[in-house]
Amino acid sequence: MWWIYAVLSAFFASLTAIFAKIGVANINSNLATGIRTIVIVIMIWLIIFSRGEQKTITALTKHHIIFLVISGIATGLSWIFYFKALQMGKASQVAPIDKLSVALTIILAAVFLKETLTLKTAIGACLIIAGTVVLIFE
Repeated sequence: MWWIYAVLSAFFASLTAIFAKIGVANINSNLATGIRTIVIVIMIWLIIFSRGEQKTITALTKHHIIFLVISGIATGLSWIFYFKALQMGKASQVAPIDKLSVALTIILAAVFLKETLTLKTAIGACLIIAGTVVLIFE
């Protein structure tokens, strides 16, 4: 079942690139990121409250909060740079290069999370990196 969510994530990420490229035209990329962020905040809190999930907020530990805040900072920085890149470059180049994060995640997961790096996974990461290099030098 997890892979269905992953495919849906990829599909909506591709729509994000297309819609964002259109939306960021002729406006400040930070303003565009701010507007997008407000929409996301409203949307996710509506989902949380509609499902009654806000009740589990008391289960959060200091550890959870620290790492979620750090993750939020990383997400924010990613979005800021992504929108700036979309504003300056082609969506067909920026979005695939942004997906270099897949290869980086494989490497970082092996280093920090001690996830197993199989030969198959390493080859896949190398192919993603090679594809990214090809796209950069179009």
